[in-house]
Amino acid sequence: MRGEAELDTLVVGAGVVGLAVAAALAEAGRSVLVVERNAAPGRETSSRSSEVIHAGLYYPEGSWKARLCVEGNARLYELCEREGIAHRRIEKLVVATSDAELPALERLHALAQRNGARGELRRLEPRLELVAALHSPSTGIIDSHGLMKVLEARARAAGAAFLLRCALEAIDPLPAGGYRSRLRHPGGVESLESRSLVNAAGLESDRVARLAGVDGYRLHWCKGDYFAVCGPPARAVSHLIYPVPASPGSPSLGVHVTLDLAGRVRLGPDVTYVEREPPPSLAVAEEKREAFYLAARRLLPGLEREHLQPDTAGLRPKLQGPGEGFRDFVIEEDRPGLVDLVGIESPGLTACLAIGSMVRQMLAATA
Repeated sequence: MRGEAELDTLVVGAGVVGLAVAAALAEAGRSVLVVERNAAPGRETSSRSSEVIHAGLYYPEGSWKARLCVEGNARLYELCEREGIAHRRIEKLVVATSDAELPALERLHALAQRNGARGELRRLEPRLELVAALHSPSTGIIDSHGLMKVLEARARAAGAAFLLRCALEAIDPLPAGGYRSRLRHPGGVESLESRSLVNAAGLESDRVARLAGVDGYRLHWCKGDYFAVCGPPARAVSHLIYPVPASPGSPSLGVHVTLDLAGRVRLGPDVTYVEREPPPSLAVAEEKREAFYLAARRLLPGLEREHLQPDTAGLRPKLQGPGEGFRDFVIEEDRPGLVDLVGIESPGLTACLAIGSMVRQMLAATA
């Protein structure tokens, strides 16, 4: 870039959602520039997830999270098969470990059916002492880094450009339509004009919206810690195992058992709201071992405290604060040509392709 440049769409943020949006727009024939503050795409929330392909069991009927998760699930499996992205349809059990949890499990089953997510009540893990389980055959795991590489390659092949180590400093709406953005990168400070702008800035998406004059969003950063499971309990299961959630749309699905493509077993993530300033540490708190053990011992037979080791942690951008109820994704054209994607946490990875298609449709009028 030199001085004033013009393009169709500026995409702010190169996490998995920003990459999916960029690919969808570029493949529709739009000129696209993606700006990312880190040295490479996907360095924040997208690279620190559980890498689960969700089915859409949990989210309130009719919500964006429910609809885009179910659509995204099918499209993600298709993309994985077509592009050779490592994945595994490992399936999931949501388990009731007492009779008292059966009504909640049955309500979850009914919600999953209304959302169009496949699921049936059954028992699969013979070594687990369960009353009942909701089996989700379309839940899986994916190499999220492989997914992001494919999306980036597709965007670039369709003509999208990327500017890394780039901070967005200002957004000014133009009188005739479109936006002028001021960008600071290692080469200096530059401005460019774009007909439209997509805010896919993840943890900073509320701040980016404010730069464009949209002041109604406030994100709460939520840290999720993971503990690795070693020893015999790690060999006791072959599916993802989740407890019955406290309520539909709960900010936490509870500490659950996840497996990765290498066969490692992890517990997490938990939910800990953290301050945004100063930037929170991503070290896993050793003192959480006891809470993880107490939460997981009913899910993993033979689990002892010494089987748990601190693993990794990530940050999620939540619209709901502590103690607040369900908040849906924000996917909104808040100003002509300005699409804000705010609060895109789980199931954002699963829904990324569906979100990309939705943004393309929203901006079709500005082409």
